[in-house]
Amino acid sequence: MTTIEELERDVWPDPDPDDTFLVTRCTELRRKPLAEFTVEDLRIMLGQEIGVPALLPLAIQVLLRDPMAEGDYFPGDLLRNVLRLPDSAWSNLRAERKRLASVLAKLIAGPPLSDPDPRPGDPDRELRDAILRFLGR
Repeated sequence: MTTIEELERDVWPDPDPDDTFLVTRCTELRRKPLAEFTVEDLRIMLGQEIGVPALLPLAIQVLLRDPMAEGDYFPGDLLRNVLRLPDSAWSNLRAERKRLASVLAKLIAGPPLSDPDPRPGDPDRELRDAILRFLGR
């Protein structure tokens, strides 16, 4: 079973007891088989831009089936982290980006994301804005 550590040929040291939960969790996830990653695992790692070449294709597969797939926070939290990735993350995934854009164009047309003026600070508003940027609108 392949892990990010194996793919990158870079073994991180074990976390110190004083390290944050996030540092500890990311170190654990680098050692977890990719086939066992959950939506939350993908959300965490892509949010930290760790293992992006290996994990972005997995996240895209999830998002094509369910663009509002939810980790531990809110519907669409995986999508939000994917949309925050730099353009360079997509350089070898042009076809996948196009497929995801097609799914997101349909998503943005429906509620709750179709509301042009949701409350400031609303996760739906932030997600809607991120989708519009991704779509180049």
